[in-house]
Amino acid sequence: MNTGNDVIISAALTGAVTPKDINEFIPLSPEEIAESAYRCWQAGAAVVHLHMRDEQGLGTMSCEKFARTIRLLREHRDCDVIINCTTSGDHRASDKQRQEHVSSLDHIEMASWDAGSFNWMPGGVFINSPQFLGSLGEVLTERGIKPEVEIFDVGMLGIAEFFVEQGKLRRPLHYQFCLGVPGGMPATVENLLYLATHIPADATWSAFGVGKHHLPILFATLALGGHVRVGLEDNVYFSKGVPATNQQLVKRAAEAIALCGKQVATPGRARQLLGIQPL
Repeated sequence: MNTGNDVIISAALTGAVTPKDINEFIPLSPEEIAESAYRCWQAGAAVVHLHMRDEQGLGTMSCEKFARTIRLLREHRDCDVIINCTTSGDHRASDKQRQEHVSSLDHIEMASWDAGSFNWMPGGVFINSPQFLGSLGEVLTERGIKPEVEIFDVGMLGIAEFFVEQGKLRRPLHYQFCLGVPGGMPATVENLLYLATHIPADATWSAFGVGKHHLPILFATLALGGHVRVGLEDNVYFSKGVPATNQQLVKRAAEAIALCGKQVATPGRARQLLGIQPL
C-alpha cells in the first residue's frame, strides 16, 4: 500500500538476550525500558516494541513487568507513542504465557505475530506452532490489537495468508521483515525487494537488518517505500565499535527520512496508516 511520504519509525528497545556487557545503554528494568521508550518517542519514534527482562537480564514474558512498563510509559501524559509488545520474549515460556499480557492488559495497541518456526542458529528452534499462531491471532483480533506479522523467511508469507483465509487474522496486514537473523533470510536488498513485492497490495510493511546490515536495509526500505525499525534489539552499534543508544538510532533514522524527502510519521498518523484506533 502506498503510504505517501509518511514513514513510521519503530524502536525495538532491548530484545531478549543481549547483555549490558556488550552495550551499557541496553535498558533492562521496566523503569529503564519505559524511559528509553519515552526518549525514543521524543526523537521521532511512532511505535515502541517492548521486550521484558528478568532479574538475570534474560527475556521474560512476565505480565507484571509488561504492566509496570506500560504504566510508567503512559504516566508521561504528553506521550502518545504506539505500544507494541512482543509475544516471543522467552523461549522457556508456554504458549499460554506468551499470550497472557495481550489477553489481559490495556494500552497494548500492537503485538508481534511471528509467522512460523525455524532454526535460530546456533541456539535452537524458534517455535511458533500453527496452533499457537491460530490462538494468538484470535486473541489479537478479538481485542483489537494490530498484529505485527514478523517475516523471517519467504515461506512465512504463505503462513500469514493461510490464517487470513481461516479468519484468524484480518486484512490489511502489517508485515515486519526481519532480515539477517542466522537461520532466516539473509539481509540483502534483493531479498527485501522480493518480500516487498510479494505481499498484498493493501498491506503496509516495515523492515530491519540485523547488526552491520542495519543501514543498508534501512536505506533500501526508504527507497522502496516502506517503514523502518531501529533499536538495540537489532543493532547495538552506531558505527563500528561505537555503542549506540536507542535515541541515537531513532534520530539517525529520522534524519535519513528527511534526506529522502519524506517525513517522519507522528503516532497519530501511524495509527491512521496501520488501522489502529486513535488514543
